Amino acid sequence: MTKRFDVMGIGNAIVDVIFAASDTFLLEHEIAKSVMTLVDEYRAGRLIAAAQDTREISGGSAANTLAGLASFGAEAAFVGKVKADRLGMRFAEGLRDIGVHFGTAMAADGPPTACCVIAVTPDGHRSMSTYLGACRELTPDDIDPHQVGASSVLYVEGYMWDDGRSKAAIRKAIAAAKGAGRKVAFTCSDPFCVGRYRDEFLHLMKEDIDILFANEEEAKALFEVETFGPALQAARDWRGLAVMTRSEKGCVVADPSGGVHVQDAEPVEKVLDTTGAGDQFAAGFLYGLAQGRSLPHCARLGAIAAAEVIAHYGARPEVSLKDLAATAGM
Repeated sequence: MTKRFDVMGIGNAIVDVIFAASDTFLLEHEIAKSVMTLVDEYRAGRLIAAAQDTREISGGSAANTLAGLASFGAEAAFVGKVKADRLGMRFAEGLRDIGVHFGTAMAADGPPTACCVIAVTPDGHRSMSTYLGACRELTPDDIDPHQVGASSVLYVEGYMWDDGRSKAAIRKAIAAAKGAGRKVAFTCSDPFCVGRYRDEFLHLMKEDIDILFANEEEAKALFEVETFGPALQAARDWRGLAVMTRSEKGCVVADPSGGVHVQDAEPVEKVLDTTGAGDQFAAGFLYGLAQGRSLPHCARLGAIAAAEVIAHYGARPEVSLKDLAATAGM
């Protein structure tokens, strides 16, 4: 089958509502700092009403990665569910405006489009209150096996494992990718997500996953270890392609042959918002793979993309990642 997309991603279709907040604001509104908390529609509305100077941006982990891929110049497609409401239209327009293909049918009824209220404190940490809404309406009927088969890599967001219908949709997509001889990449998404579905994630690694993305805390939770060293050894023993990010310590890549590649983080003058750092790292790394680059080259591209996004508010690049990479000699 002829390739149409470099990467197709499946994830929660969410509109990010981002604003600067003080630690006092977090305390007053009982927001857990630096983590993602699921909330209902009522609480999401209350938080948005209390926030000031908000920005609305199409978001969601996998969608952010695909936005980064498009910024590098890759052909990218996204599958995720929104409702045909104001935020749903905003989400679709946001993806299409940056060149990401989005053709999932919008829901005509049911819960509204998902939103993530992101409070960014002066230290650059983000505290997310997420209402999933229409995200949970994704079903196997939304998966086009031919489109999946026409993508070099299928990229799956771990957050999607929280819903049975979404899980069934992902399994259908994985089967289509494997049937077409394509690679499957999976991002763990969150340590708490790993805690809930560790056994299932490990089974996916054994049977279906070719490329695993995890930050240090997710990797430790996945392999049930206390420090990074044993997590790295477990990743090497897996014999897949494991990409583990370590914030300011850069990243470590364990390749299928058991080799290890270390990449330093790119320098950043000031960290303003860590939202999307892991998502953009994955974008750079996957772009490098799509171009047939070496693993160290892929890791450097990931570091460049992550450095760009943490230097401003928002989870998506504000300048061309393709140009940044060229400037860096990549």
